[in-house]
Amino acid sequence: ALYHRVPAFGEIKVKSSWAGFYEYNTVDQNAIIGFHPEMENVLMVNGFSGHGLQMSPAAGRAAAELIDNDGKFSTLDLDIFSFKRFLEGGKPVFEEGIV
Repeated sequence: ALYHRVPAFGEIKVKSSWAGFYEYNTVDQNAIIGFHPEMENVLMVNGFSGHGLQMSPAAGRAAAELIDNDGKFSTLDLDIFSFKRFLEGGKPVFEEGIV
């Protein structure tokens, strides 16, 4: 498509590429941040889909806070992303602005 607008793009060749998993949870496609409710020594920080690199600094800080503060967040309350939302009575987190 770009070639039709800028013919010079026809000369561009791929020199290298990268591929990876597009990982997300199948319930609401959002992150999971927090301890597993049944396995107390399992801290989950996953399910970011294609946004992992963007969110990794904040997610790392959140994980450190959970470990350092007896399972509580101190900077931002990210409890909405806990695993508990998948259990009975929990509420999935859907993004309204994503198409």
